[in-house]
Amino acid sequence: MRILVTGGAGFIGSAFVRLAAGAGHEVTVLDKLTYAGDPARLGGAAHRLYRGSIANRELVEAVLEKERIAAVVNFAAESHVDRSILDAAPFVETNVRGTQVLLEAARAHGLQKFVHVSTDEVYGELGPTGAFTEESPLRPNSPYAASKAAADLLVLAYHRTYGLPACLVRPCNNYGPWQYPEKLIPVVIYKALAGQPIPVYGTGQNVREWLYVEDCCAGVLAALEKGRPGNIYNLGSGEERPNLEVVRAILNLLGRGEELVTFVKDRPGHDFRYRLDSSWAAAELGFAPRVRFEEGLSRTVEWYLAHREWLFAKVRQLEDLWRRVYQMGWS
Repeated sequence: MRILVTGGAGFIGSAFVRLAAGAGHEVTVLDKLTYAGDPARLGGAAHRLYRGSIANRELVEAVLEKERIAAVVNFAAESHVDRSILDAAPFVETNVRGTQVLLEAARAHGLQKFVHVSTDEVYGELGPTGAFTEESPLRPNSPYAASKAAADLLVLAYHRTYGLPACLVRPCNNYGPWQYPEKLIPVVIYKALAGQPIPVYGTGQNVREWLYVEDCCAGVLAALEKGRPGNIYNLGSGEERPNLEVVRAILNLLGRGEELVTFVKDRPGHDFRYRLDSSWAAAELGFAPRVRFEEGLSRTVEWYLAHREWLFAKVRQLEDLWRRVYQMGWS
């Protein structure tokens, strides 16, 4: 199948491109190549790479027509919560308006499938127990999560109103090689390697569910190949960990001490806990994560140790973000 993967030079998108190409699909990538995009991640797996925004209707139309695209998998998104707190406008532009542009173009071209990649953050937060199902209400608590929830509703509306063959996947926190060092695990790895204080929000007891990136992409590929239009599929792992436990595990793998841990003021609106019930994806798609957290974390740390130059180069791009976060006063 000829697939257009938007955001395909990003962390999860590029892993999907490599997997889909290996499964025999011809994959074209459209990516704005912002700070978080890197063509090196593709490893030659993409048939062709176009640079541009999904909010550019003319470009999207041209790519769909020129490449004779049959399906779209939309990973393109602004995805960092701290950045959305500092400035929500780019999140609305890409995550909401950009998704609408893609949907309209997909409808106009009569595509066979549209898979939209969302996030567990659209559900809001959980207390100490329970799990979100696909029928849980949307209660986003950050500008990022709100923009993703809005995009989800647009996708479902285009399916219901226009009959667009679209479905949604909502993964939990992804991790693995090539992740940009603004997210928890690569930030901690970098800080530990550099011998710098490791900032941990609040008391470090916020809980996240961790899914190895290759397992996530296997679920997305299954949604593309077998997912039913109008359906939503949660992609979780069952691997819950408090943030502080994750930090300690990384320090242990690197042989560093906990004296580097520095507790900082909590982020505004910080959700306490996420957990997904993935039984529907298991039944419908055969989704079954294979990589346990300890194994995946070990693989991830080993990759960053072997790619320190890439990691340190990317971190230099983050200095301005960290400075702005500190100025906001919650870190």
